Amino acid sequence: MFTPASSPAARWRAALVGGAAAVLLATACAPASEDDGAVEAPGVGGTERELAFEGGGHEVSASFRVPEGTSGTVPGALIISGSGPTDRDGNSSMRPDANTNWNLSRVLADAGVASLRYDKYGSGPDFESPESGGEVRSVDPRLFDEQVAAAYDELVSQPEVDPGRVVVVGHSEGALYALRAHELIDGDRPSPALVLAAPPGTRYLDLIDRQLTEQVRVAEALEQVEGGEAVEILSDARTARAAVRAGRSLRSTDIGTVGVQGVYSPMNEDFLAYMDSFDPVELGEDLPEGTPVLVLWGEEDTQVPREDVDRLMTGLEDAERVDIPGTDHILRRYEDQPGATVLDSQRPFAEEVSPALAEFLDTAW
Repeated sequence: MFTPASSPAARWRAALVGGAAAVLLATACAPASEDDGAVEAPGVGGTERELAFEGGGHEVSASFRVPEGTSGTVPGALIISGSGPTDRDGNSSMRPDANTNWNLSRVLADAGVASLRYDKYGSGPDFESPESGGEVRSVDPRLFDEQVAAAYDELVSQPEVDPGRVVVVGHSEGALYALRAHELIDGDRPSPALVLAAPPGTRYLDLIDRQLTEQVRVAEALEQVEGGEAVEILSDARTARAAVRAGRSLRSTDIGTVGVQGVYSPMNEDFLAYMDSFDPVELGEDLPEGTPVLVLWGEEDTQVPREDVDRLMTGLEDAERVDIPGTDHILRRYEDQPGATVLDSQRPFAEEVSPALAEFLDTAW
C-alpha cells in the first residue's frame, strides 16, 4: 500500500508532494458510472495563449485565458494548483484527468474574468529533477512562494487585466498559498480577493496524519495489512510528525516502516516543516481587513472533511461559504454506485460552481 518511488526523479517528485497529503489527495477515486464517455467541459471557454516567465530561478510555463469578446480590461484570476507535482490544468500522473484548474478557468471566463494558471515547479512534461553529485536533492520550499509572486506579476502585466481587480483562486493545498498571497505579492499592489476551493482547515501534518490513519484503517479492514503492521505504520508516522515539529532531523529519527520513510524522508522535511508552520485559521485571521473571500467545498469531499472547513471558517469571519451537494474534492459530481472506478473525465464539473463564482465576483470589487 505505501511503497517508495522507484526512480530518483519519482522520489523527488514525491518530495514535492509534501508527504502523504498530496498522494492521498491525488489518488481519491470516484465510484463507477454508467457513462463511458467524457463529459462536456463547463462554460464557453474564451480564448487562450501560452506564456512563460521566470519564477524562483526557473522558467515557468503557463496558460492565459480571456473571455470571449473582451474589450478593454477585465478582472484577472491567478489559479494555484493543489499539492504535489500538479500541473497548470490541475492534473498529475496519479490523477491525469482531474482538470480542476482548467475547468475553473473556463467558468471564470464565462463570468468575464481572465485567468492565468501555471505549471508549478515539479510538474509539466519537461521537468527534470535536480541532482547534486548523482543524488536527488531537496528544494527550498520558498521556491513555490516565489512562483506564486511571479505568476501574479505575470497575470497583472497582461494588457487585458485590470490590476485593481484580481482574485487568487487556490485549490486544496493551493488555498494555503492563496491565504498568504497578500504577503507574497508586491506590497504596492492591491490585496486580492480570494476563492478557496476544497481548502484544508488544519495544520499540514495533522492533515497527513488524518488521511494516513484513514487509509491504514481501511487497508486493515480489507486485510491488506495486519493489525500489528497498522499500529507500527501509525506509530512511526506520529514519531516522525513529532520530530519535524520539534525541529529534529529525520535522519536521526527511528522510523522503521518503509512507507512512512517515503513520506517523512529527510528530502521532505524542510517542505513539511515549512507548510506545517501555517495554521489556516491564523492565516484567515491575518488577512487584510475587508478581503473578500469565497469558500467552495464539495459535500462528498473525502480529503477535506466538513469539520476541517468548519474550523477554517472560524478564522474567516466575513467569508462566504458555498457547500455543493454530490461533489468531490476536484469539484466533480460524485455518483455513489458500486463497481469499478471511473475516470474523472466521465464525471461532470459541478454546475453550482459557476453561479457561486459569478455572484461572489460581482461584489468583490
